[in-house]
Amino acid sequence: MFNAIGRIFRTPDLRRKIGFTLGIIALFRLGSFIPAPFVDFGNVQQCLAANQGASGLYELVNLFSGGALLQLSIFALGIMPYITASIIVQLLRVVIPHFETLYKEGQSGQARLTQYTRYLTIALGVLQSTTLITVARSGALFPANSDPACSQLITNDAWYAIMLMVVTMTAGTGLIMWLGELVTERGVGNGMSLLIFTSIAATFPGSLWAIAISRGFDVFALVLGIGLLVVVAVVFVEQSQRRIPVQYAKRMVGRRTYGGNNTYIPIKVNMAGVVPVIFASSLLYLPALIAQFNQPAAGEEPQPWVVWITNYLTKGDHPLYMLLYFLLIVGFTYFYVAITFNPDEVAENMKKYGGFIPGIRAGRPTAEYLDYVLTRITLPGSIYLGLIALLPLIAFSWFGANQNFPFGGASILIIVGVGLETVKQIDAQLQQRHYEGLLR
Repeated sequence: MFNAIGRIFRTPDLRRKIGFTLGIIALFRLGSFIPAPFVDFGNVQQCLAANQGASGLYELVNLFSGGALLQLSIFALGIMPYITASIIVQLLRVVIPHFETLYKEGQSGQARLTQYTRYLTIALGVLQSTTLITVARSGALFPANSDPACSQLITNDAWYAIMLMVVTMTAGTGLIMWLGELVTERGVGNGMSLLIFTSIAATFPGSLWAIAISRGFDVFALVLGIGLLVVVAVVFVEQSQRRIPVQYAKRMVGRRTYGGNNTYIPIKVNMAGVVPVIFASSLLYLPALIAQFNQPAAGEEPQPWVVWITNYLTKGDHPLYMLLYFLLIVGFTYFYVAITFNPDEVAENMKKYGGFIPGIRAGRPTAEYLDYVLTRITLPGSIYLGLIALLPLIAFSWFGANQNFPFGGASILIIVGVGLETVKQIDAQLQQRHYEGLLR
C-alpha cells in the first residue's frame, strides 16, 4: 500500500494532476470563509455559535456548501444549484423529446445538454441567492433567533447592496462550476463530485467534536464504532451488483468474424445513488418553509395547519417525520431508477448487435426479464437508502446529536461513493505506467 502511494508521487504526470486537484480544493475552501459584501461577519459568527447543534431548514444545502451557506460567504450556495440543474435536465429528457434526442447524439449532444445545465445553474443561483438574502434579512436564517444579532446579519438594505450580494453569490456558484470542470479536465476524478466530497468532509471534524463535547467521550467512541460499521456496510452495498450474462452471436463482416464473446449487464443494488435522499429531503423541507413564512405576528394565534406542520414535519426526531422520509426515499428510488434505466432500450440495443440473455428470447421477452430483475433488486436498494438516511435522525433522537450526524444520510453515501470512484481512477492511471496499481 505504501509502495503504491510512493509510486503516485514518483510519477510526474499523476503527481501534477493530484497537486492541481488539491490546489483547486484549497481555493474552494478559502472562498467558503470569505463573507459576501454587506454581511456582518461578527454577527454571523455569534449566531453560528448560539445555534450550534440546532437543526434548521437549510441543513442539506449548508452540508453541501461545507458550512458556507450559514456564513453567508461568496460561495454560500456551494454546488447545490449545479446539482439541482443536472437533475432537472436529466428528468426533462423524459418530458422534452429534444433533450432525449440530444442525449442520443453522442458527444455533441452531450455538450449541448451541458451548456443548458450551465445556464440553468446560473438561473437557479440567482433565485436561491435572492431567497437566502431575503431569509437572512428577516432574521429567520437560524432556528433559534432569540439573539438580536441574528436579525442584523446584513448591514445595508439598499437595493444596490442586495443586487451586489445576489451578483456575488451567483458569480461564486459560476466560479465553483468552472473549478469543478477544471478538475475534471486537468486533475484526478470528477471535479463536481470532489468539491461536494470536500464540502462534506470539512464538516466531519466539527460534528464529531461537537458530539464529544456535548455527550462525552464514551458516546463519541460509540459513534466512531457505529460509523466504522456503517462505512463498511455502505462500501459493501455500493460495490454489490447483479450481473446478467449476455452472449453475442458470431457474425461475418467481409472476411472478419465479430462477436461470439460473453459479457454481462451490471445492475447495481443502489442504482439511484444519493438522488432519492436529496429529493425526499427537499420535498419535506417545503411544508416547513411555507410554515416559516406564515408565522403569526406578535400577539396573534398561529393557524392550526402551521402548528401541525411545526409539531410534526420540522423535527427529525418525530416518528411521523421519519416514516414519511423513509417512504419518500423508497418511492423516489423506484421513480429515479425507472427514468435512468430503460429496459426496452437496452433490449433493443442487444438485439441490434446480436446479443441475447441465455434462456431468454431477444426483443420484448428480454425487456420484460430486465424489468423483472430491476424491480426486485431496487427494493433492497431503496430500503438500504432509507435506513442510511434515517441514521442522523435516529442519532438526533437517541443521542441528542446534531442532525448533521456524520455517519449517515447523504453525507456518508457521497463520501464513500466519491472516494471509491477517485481511488479507482488513480489506480487505473497507475496501472497504465506500472504492472501494479493502488488496489490489490
